[in-house]
Amino acid sequence: MSRTAATKRFTEADLARQTEGVICRKDKGVVDEIPGAYKDIDTEMANQSDLTEVLHTLKQVVCVKG
Repeated sequence: MSRTAATKRFTEADLARQTEGVICRKDKGVVDEIPGAYKDIDTEMANQSDLTEVLHTLKQVVCVKG
């Protein structure tokens, strides 16, 4: 989803819920980076399985400078 669409769809409260337990900014300025705005990586990789070979699986880490 685009940054504009994410900003229109999600609120700061949504951001707080989706990032509960994660130390990060939770203000209007970063609502467009809400986890719900991103496609599911496992689904995307499965859709590309004929084009790719998974060698490693990485864990997502949120790092936002304040």
